Amino acid sequence: MIVAFSVTPLGVGDEVGEYVADAVRVVRDSGLPHRTDAMFTSIEGEWDQVMEVVRRAVAAVEERAPRVSLVLKADIRPGVTDGLTAKVETVERYLAG
Repeated sequence: MIVAFSVTPLGVGDEVGEYVADAVRVVRDSGLPHRTDAMFTSIEGEWDQVMEVVRRAVAAVEERAPRVSLVLKADIRPGVTDGLTAKVETVERYLAG
């Protein structure tokens, strides 16, 4: 599965990058395939693996913020691996054609 998620601390002011970095650090340390962009971090793996990383990423932000918002979107497609790369390559192939 691929999960795109965003963890946002609330009640900490306008500058949240430091808190978001705590969540992204958890994802990077997980060893699972991932990508981070301006709005979401995407992570790929088995259901339990991915959800555990999301849970720990939220917990990392909760340690320092009084409230946390989580947005999550999942693509659950058994048997597919390397979807993070393959999905983008498919779109790029159509754009080039």
